[in-house]
Amino acid sequence: MATNKELAERLSAFLDAHHVLSLATVGPNGPHAANLFYARDGFALLWVSDSASQHSIQLEADGRVAATIAMDYSEYAQIRGMQISGRARRITDMAERARARMLLEARYAFLKILAEGSSAVSAAYEQAQFYRLDPTRLVLIDNSRGFGHKETLELGDRTVC
Repeated sequence: MATNKELAERLSAFLDAHHVLSLATVGPNGPHAANLFYARDGFALLWVSDSASQHSIQLEADGRVAATIAMDYSEYAQIRGMQISGRARRITDMAERARARMLLEARYAFLKILAEGSSAVSAAYEQAQFYRLDPTRLVLIDNSRGFGHKETLELGDRTVC
C-alpha cells in the first residue's frame, strides 16, 4: 500500500503530464461541464476564463465543483485518470492573481504571447478572470493496475503539495 507521500508524488506527476480538465459546476438549470487548460499550484488547479461563461457564473453562486482529467482511450485496461472534488473560486487577491497568471503563462506560451499582443483576443485575455480549484479529494484511477483500481487522497480543507 502506498504512503500518502508516494501517492501525492504520483498525483503530482499525473497532473503535470496532462493539460485539460473537465470542470463540472451546478446552477439553477442543472449541471454544466467545461474543458479548461490548467496549471497547478501544489494540488490547487488554476485556469483563466471569461467571467460571463456559464461555469464561471455557476461557481460564483456555488463553489462546489468536480473535475476529471483523462486522455482518450479505446481499451479499458489503458484507462488512467483523475477525479477531483473541491471548491472553486474566482481569484480576487492581486498577488494571488499575479501568481496564477505567472504559472499559467509559464505553462502555456500562447498566453504569454496574448499578454504581449494587441489583438481582440489579447484584449479578451486581459479582461478574463483567474480561478482556483482547491481539492478536498483526489482519486487516481489506473486500470493498468487492475480493473477499476483507485487510490484516494483525502485533503479535506488542508493543502498538500
